[in-house]
Amino acid sequence: MKADQHDSTWTDDAVADLRRDFGDFFSGRTCLVTGADGFMGSHLTDALVQLDANVHAFVRATSSGALNNIAPLREQLKVHFADLTDKTSVDYLVRELLDGPDKPYVFHLGAQAHVGESWHRPYETVIANTIGTLNLLQSIVDHGLELEKFDTAGTSEEYGNVHEDVAHQHSFDEEGGLILHERSPINPKSIYATSKVAADFLTMNYHDAFGVPGVVTRMFNNYGPRQNPRYITGTIITQALTRETVELGQLEPMRDFCFCTDGVRGHLMVAARGIPGDLYVYGQGKNISMRDWAELILRVGREQGHWEAREIVSTAERFRPGASEVMALRVGYEKLNRETDWEPHVSWEEGVARTIAWYAENRPRWIGRVDWLSQTHAPA
Repeated sequence: MKADQHDSTWTDDAVADLRRDFGDFFSGRTCLVTGADGFMGSHLTDALVQLDANVHAFVRATSSGALNNIAPLREQLKVHFADLTDKTSVDYLVRELLDGPDKPYVFHLGAQAHVGESWHRPYETVIANTIGTLNLLQSIVDHGLELEKFDTAGTSEEYGNVHEDVAHQHSFDEEGGLILHERSPINPKSIYATSKVAADFLTMNYHDAFGVPGVVTRMFNNYGPRQNPRYITGTIITQALTRETVELGQLEPMRDFCFCTDGVRGHLMVAARGIPGDLYVYGQGKNISMRDWAELILRVGREQGHWEAREIVSTAERFRPGASEVMALRVGYEKLNRETDWEPHVSWEEGVARTIAWYAENRPRWIGRVDWLSQTHAPA
């Protein structure tokens, strides 16, 4: 059963859990979310509204001023149309927060977050993710804004592949499978990953130099309703809903998929209880190959009656460039669990079923954004 609000991903039970776990921290508190209208930002914004926080939604300014995901929440939060790459607009926002009654929590999720797009838009990626983070941190320092916590959203992609010279610094399970922790060596293999490494380190720089209470959260492959259909889970589902062939890139890489509400709970937990100057990683804690993930999605969709048999095809046009593919990402979230008891609540089966249902019910919200439409495949 859904909480009584738009297409909220938070069930009534999940909202009750949120209020039990986080109500004391966020109820009535000022919370700023950058990237608030994006995929993860909108789910986090939704959760903070459910927690009765005083939410300030930082949304990238466009001439239309359209809100894709948080429009139904418009009356329950303050929307700021600004741009992380335009420090003047960031300064306006920070000055407004100075007038608030408390020390704000800042959840910094605004970013160009697509690995493939980072090769096509490298300058935008670096400017948005790195300079954008710098602008926000510097504005906070320039104006003397005291914060409760500053949570920078990192990414599992920062770890890249194991470099032989530092393989001994990594953790492996009994079968030789890689497990990534907070202190695992980083080896970014894309412009996106490198820009996020820089954002993480800038957050720590401003903590060390100016006392900004920064924490970094590296999330492992969030998925769920509202995600851009160009990401792997969305591209599998939207193709399966529309045609008989599902075209993907490499099928061997392994990923650790974490449902969006568990990802949001991770952000909230680290903001509530994380130690400033520290790093936290979290995800499902197990990984699966791209082929097996696609087959899981196709099986669940068939069982739900959304489609019949579908063929999975690997096409070189969808490969990452050169030797930039990351082959295995799996998190060991023991530290966050030890300090806060956080653990994922949503299984892959449940998360996939809920994600498929959202795409099936919301075709107008994604059909114009896919990257696989062609004249040879007529929509079903």
